[in-house]
Amino acid sequence: MVRLPRIRGEHMYIPSLLVKKREGLALTDDEIHFLIDGFCNGEVEDYQMSAFAMAVCLRGMNRRETTTLTQAMLESGDRLPRNPDQPERQRVDKHSTGGLGDKTSMVLAPTLAACGFDVPRISGRGLGISGGTLDKLESIPGFAIDLSPSKSAEVLSQAGVFIKSASDRIAPADRKLYALRDVTATVESIPLITASILCKKLAEDLDALVMDVKVGSGGFMEQLDAAHELADTLVGVGHDAGLPTSVLLTDMDQPLGQAVGNACEVNEAVEVLQGGSGVVRDLAIELGATLLLKMSVVEELDQAKMQIEKMIDQGYAFERFERMVHAQRGELHAPLPLAESHVITAERAGWVAKYDCRALGRAVVSMGGGRRKKGDQIDHAVGLKVHQRIGESVEKDDPLLTLYCARHRVSEYVVGLQAAIELSDAPVAARPLVLHRQIADV
Repeated sequence: MVRLPRIRGEHMYIPSLLVKKREGLALTDDEIHFLIDGFCNGEVEDYQMSAFAMAVCLRGMNRRETTTLTQAMLESGDRLPRNPDQPERQRVDKHSTGGLGDKTSMVLAPTLAACGFDVPRISGRGLGISGGTLDKLESIPGFAIDLSPSKSAEVLSQAGVFIKSASDRIAPADRKLYALRDVTATVESIPLITASILCKKLAEDLDALVMDVKVGSGGFMEQLDAAHELADTLVGVGHDAGLPTSVLLTDMDQPLGQAVGNACEVNEAVEVLQGGSGVVRDLAIELGATLLLKMSVVEELDQAKMQIEKMIDQGYAFERFERMVHAQRGELHAPLPLAESHVITAERAGWVAKYDCRALGRAVVSMGGGRRKKGDQIDHAVGLKVHQRIGESVEKDDPLLTLYCARHRVSEYVVGLQAAIELSDAPVAARPLVLHRQIADV
């Protein structure tokens, strides 16, 4: 048993706390708050917090500890204020763990606004092969992601939705801790992932949240068991922190939709908002319906899906998207321009059996569509179009991918991209989009 010295005032022997966590013992609420507060004010050094993150990765945290960590990180900064003119309006949002071609937020956020909710969405930039919503929206000329509190309130009042970057005052503890986790191989910890996600969503002062946890080779959680564990933790900690959180586990063994890359994903999202079909629309409907059910707008899931479909098909969702873009100073009058297109075709007939999502994503990053290091400039016009989903058949010379990049660079990618698509001689079953749904019960 590790014995801790008695706490006097604000003095605590930090190494003993680290040893305690490393030994697998639970920290008290006061100890967790002390670590986070001290980290923010400089009393806890970076190397000490890195040791704490590593101890959590190795030993985990129980639900109470994870909830306390989430609350401590939330309390390190500010919350988004409610609209004083309409304080009764309910606020909802979704969050995705990220995946290849995931542009669902650009469809769902304005759709939820059309349903009568406020959607104060704080988004992030790309991480690895997962493109960031902010990078995608910055493909739109003039679109402003850095909004002051007063401008955020103005956009929310005009459009019912904004999508912006987090200010330095939103969960600064998470910002500091994530920077350490990113360079100390401590990102993949379910308690730390949960606290990082939920502290920012709690800062939005939401009435309900729906989480899209991606499962598969192109997502953050590659194994279904780990994804279920993350879902359980998100739902439990969300409940304890006062944020009803529902979770969908969704397929990420293949790109979501056809477009992978910034401008081409905006174009696909706009197509969906204008009535286009496909899995991006399907997933937006599934996520939106889950929120409507949680908020008691309807009593049955099928009714909720019909309500989301109505908002899209009758143009209400696109109208909200246009309002948001205009209010955030964007200019979007036609499909965004893309780099020169080059088609990669099938060398034989067969059925699409597998995508190497990592290879597809790395190719887009290498073209300039993502960042290899902080500060890299994004080329919004490059990307890919994926023509088939797993289980679909192709004939020889049918298009598999359309590559958007400069002509002189095409030869760098053709062989690798062809190898990233595995064809089968026998039929292959299509993959379900939604693998599991867990609706918050409070």
